[in-house]
Amino acid sequence: MAGSRYNGGVSFRTRDFRRPDFETLWRIDQACFDPQLAYSRLELAFYMRRPGAFTLVAESEGGELAGDGDSPRRILGFIVAEARRKTGHIITIDVVAEARRGGVGTGLLLAAERRLQQAGAVVVELETPVNNATAIRFYKQMGYFVEKTVTGYYSNQMDALVMRKELEIVARG
Repeated sequence: MAGSRYNGGVSFRTRDFRRPDFETLWRIDQACFDPQLAYSRLELAFYMRRPGAFTLVAESEGGELAGDGDSPRRILGFIVAEARRKTGHIITIDVVAEARRGGVGTGLLLAAERRLQQAGAVVVELETPVNNATAIRFYKQMGYFVEKTVTGYYSNQMDALVMRKELEIVARG
C-alpha cells in the first residue's frame, strides 16, 4: 500500500493486518484509551473478524521510530473499519503517542475511506467520546460532522458523538 511521511521525513507505509500483529495492536489500543474505553483482547478480535471488517496497519520504514534496531519496522498505528452495505463504520483508530500529529492517523483514515468506497460505501460513520476534543477536531478537519449524541454509549457512563462523512461515489470495476 501507499507510503507517507511524517515527523520531519520519517516514512511509513500502510498495509493489511497480519495475525502476528495482534498483540502489538492490542497493546497500542490499551495505551491509547482510558481503561473504560480500551478494548479487551476478545473485543478487539471480535471487531476485527466481523463480516465486512478490515484492519490496516501503519508501520515505520526505519529511522528513530523503528524500534530497537533488531527490526527495521515498527507498528505506529492501526485502524479497524467495516463496510455495511452503503455505510462504512470506523470502529477504532489508534496511533502511538510519539507518532501523533504527524500524518499517521490521517494516512490510516484516508486509506480506510478508500477501501470503504471500493466496497460501495457512500457514507462513513464513527463514534468518539464527547470529551475527546483532539479527536473531534481531527475528524472535523477530515470532513466529518456531528450527527448526534448517544447518551451512555461507553459502558453506560460516557456519552459519544456519532460523526459522519459523505464519501464520493466510486465506480466499481
